[in-house]
Amino acid sequence: MQTEPTKNINDTKARLVGIPLISFGITMIQQWESFKTLKTEFWWSFWLAFLNTFFIWQGLRKLMQILITKYPKPEQTQRRLLWQTSFALLYTMLVTFLVDVYCLWANVTEEKALTFWEAFGIGLIPTTIVTLAYESVFFFQAWKEGLQRTEILAKEKIQSQLEALKNQLDPHFLFNSLNTLTYLIDDSNQEAQTYVEKLADVYRYVLLSKSKDIVPLSEELDFAEAYMYLNKVRFQDNLQIDIQLKKEDLEAKVIPLCLQMLIENAIKHNIISKDKPLKIKILSENNNLIVENNLQEKRIFDNSTKVGLENINNRYRLLATQSIVVEKEDQVFRVKLPYL
Repeated sequence: MQTEPTKNINDTKARLVGIPLISFGITMIQQWESFKTLKTEFWWSFWLAFLNTFFIWQGLRKLMQILITKYPKPEQTQRRLLWQTSFALLYTMLVTFLVDVYCLWANVTEEKALTFWEAFGIGLIPTTIVTLAYESVFFFQAWKEGLQRTEILAKEKIQSQLEALKNQLDPHFLFNSLNTLTYLIDDSNQEAQTYVEKLADVYRYVLLSKSKDIVPLSEELDFAEAYMYLNKVRFQDNLQIDIQLKKEDLEAKVIPLCLQMLIENAIKHNIISKDKPLKIKILSENNNLIVENNLQEKRIFDNSTKVGLENINNRYRLLATQSIVVEKEDQVFRVKLPYL
């Protein structure tokens, strides 16, 4: 599946037909009288118009590919168009000077030469046509692929909910049962009270996040801390969590349950013991949320539910048109999640 509108448009036929056609049209406007008799002036003008259109088309095509790569998102359209317009005007001036004015000054008499601004005005014809054509194609592709991503994301969410219904208890039932259990626990057993409350917090967040595509990192971190507490009770000091996030990082957006899945993935696939404690670090770097752990893989893994990294990566590709980064070194396993 493509993650963004294509930058390599198959436009060979359009260029083969369009360049001579536009050149011929410009020449007819300039040399209507010569066109009637097909004088030498007409063919000379056609050659200059052809060179002018060819270099403008090729140059603007490359320029738009670069800018679409740099600013592919809909919210970046205004910035992309601003740069595109500025560079297109400057490039058209350059082509006008090198092709039209220079060639005319070098090959024809002064009476027949166009001024720079007259030639530049004519050069704006192919510039406008090429820009509008490629912008229209890019807009249509972005709109079409946006619809496709929305449909796929909706199917992914429905499928995820169906799998949850097949493999899990009703979260509402379990959440309500945990609240009831809290009242049944003796008030003197504070540790049990806290454990049940944290477990209820986990399921509360799962319920609230089911209808969301993205959440603030602050909410995700609160949920992850409740989930980590449950595991700390189980593993004690054999599980060590180091959170190195700044206050401004908490305002970033991520997909819901991503931290929990990565922590669960680390716990599931690594040895956790007194001799080999599992150390999980959560930090932010270069507009990415990073979760890493020391690598001490189990030889025999539990049966995988195939929802961990693949689930996170699929949702990122659909929502952010980019993939997560997974790095596996000799001693460290690291996952980078781009902020949305």
